[in-house]
Amino acid sequence: MPASLRPVPLLRRDALVVLIVDDVPDNVAPLHDALDEAGYDVLVALDGETALRRAAQALPDVILLDAVMPGIDGFEVARRLKADKRTAQMPIIFMTGLTETEHLVAALDAGGIDYVTKPIKPREVMARMGVHLRTARRVHEGAVEREQARNALDAFGYASITVRERDGRLVWQTPLARELLQRYCGTSAPETPPAVLQWLRRHWPELRCAGRAAQEPPRLTLESGPRRLTFRLHLQVGDPDEGGAQGEGGDWLIVMQETSDASVLEGLAQAFGLTAREAEVLYWVAKGKINRDIGDILGASPATVKKHLERIHAKLGVETRTAAAAMAINRVPLLRPQHGG
Repeated sequence: MPASLRPVPLLRRDALVVLIVDDVPDNVAPLHDALDEAGYDVLVALDGETALRRAAQALPDVILLDAVMPGIDGFEVARRLKADKRTAQMPIIFMTGLTETEHLVAALDAGGIDYVTKPIKPREVMARMGVHLRTARRVHEGAVEREQARNALDAFGYASITVRERDGRLVWQTPLARELLQRYCGTSAPETPPAVLQWLRRHWPELRCAGRAAQEPPRLTLESGPRRLTFRLHLQVGDPDEGGAQGEGGDWLIVMQETSDASVLEGLAQAFGLTAREAEVLYWVAKGKINRDIGDILGASPATVKKHLERIHAKLGVETRTAAAAMAINRVPLLRPQHGG
């Protein structure tokens, strides 16, 4: 009988209890067997409603929760678990194939403390569980749990910070965020980088007025050659009414991600026999930049950029920058918008 369809077992004394929630039995079976062999008591739920009932009945030590399920999805299951005093303190580790920023943040917002991607590797899951089970014994305050959840973003390359609205000071950051802000902006806490603070203050009024119905404002992007750092204003935490007469208060959570087009530059150089600098110029031409802008980005004069572009035209056998850009995009698919270029 598949592990996911076995009757709920009697729980062993002193064994840690794990609840696996996944609507695909084939996903559950190998993880179930690995955990069982490791000495855990394993419960299984194939849908959200069953997961909520079993969590309330068995009070598992940790929950492994699939994010995407029919009916009640994993995000909603997590929110309901966290809203129930009986299950609010249970560590929830999300399991999913979704890796976009929005899904990572949604998982943590819903109450997840960590995130593993499919296909699931049982040994990795058990290692993550071990960390959070040890931590759960020491954690009694929600603020500590939130910090651990946000720090978990670092493992996926998504750093995060919080900025206090009242005075614009950076009041919290993950280790990765500290490194990125120093590298891109030359600043460190409690100073919020001027470009970030200007971006925040431009959008705070509309967000305060619209409340939770507000749409996410445009993201801020700082560029450094082929690397760029994107800031996403995610949500307000704390009490927005703590700021006094002006009604300004609380902290804003900002999620940051660094991306690099180093592989794109290498692809351009190899595809057309370009030098490293010529590849950079063609990269920015394909992005729609004019010579003056490219010069500012690369620290060169527009005349120098023009000379590079002339050599690029000769190597590609084209006469216009539009043709050069089209050929680059056709030959190097990573330049296309759907690849995040």
